[in-house]
Amino acid sequence: MTDYAARRTMMVDTQVRPSDVTKFPIIDAMLSVPREVFVPTALREAAYMGENLDLGEGRVMLDPRTLAKMLDALEIEGDDLVLDIGPAYGYSAAVIARMAEAVVGVEDKAAMVEEAQRTLSEQGADNVVMHEGPLADGAPEHGPYDVITVQGAVAHLPEALLAQLKDGGRIACLFMEGALGVVRIGYKIDGQISWRYAFNAGAPILPGFERHAAFTL
Repeated sequence: MTDYAARRTMMVDTQVRPSDVTKFPIIDAMLSVPREVFVPTALREAAYMGENLDLGEGRVMLDPRTLAKMLDALEIEGDDLVLDIGPAYGYSAAVIARMAEAVVGVEDKAAMVEEAQRTLSEQGADNVVMHEGPLADGAPEHGPYDVITVQGAVAHLPEALLAQLKDGGRIACLFMEGALGVVRIGYKIDGQISWRYAFNAGAPILPGFERHAAFTL
């Protein structure tokens, strides 16, 4: 029988802490949330690998290092309302829920939303609501948000999503620029987003966040 608790501790000790993520709320959340229950049964043995976990159809669960460093840079507070774009089966939302007041997760497949909500409820993450709809649309009816996280890469960030961020809020995005991926943290000040470099990472571009081809005659 697999000792997932031991794998969870090893994940934190070998992938998270060495990446200069030492804040107690993040470490505690990643030690507490069972990553393996938020993936399809066939992928449970691979749940703690130090790389993006392929969920099929171009979707991944971000590797633990990338998620942890995103959360570290965002400095989520206990009274924050967080919009989590593309949490798949709910793992990232469950981790964030242990640090924030409430989380709204957005997924575009009804079956995935249903599975995520069931697992989140089973894990006691009662401050997470899963919303079904296009990822790039966010969930404006529940906002505005203090923090927005995007669980995959983007080439283009829709203004409609940025509009859901409160003034003074933060957003973490992994921008794919050719083969290079760069995570940046955006700070909304007086209605404008100011971006700062955080670290390098990589992931597939999420549906709806592709770069639109320029129109030419």
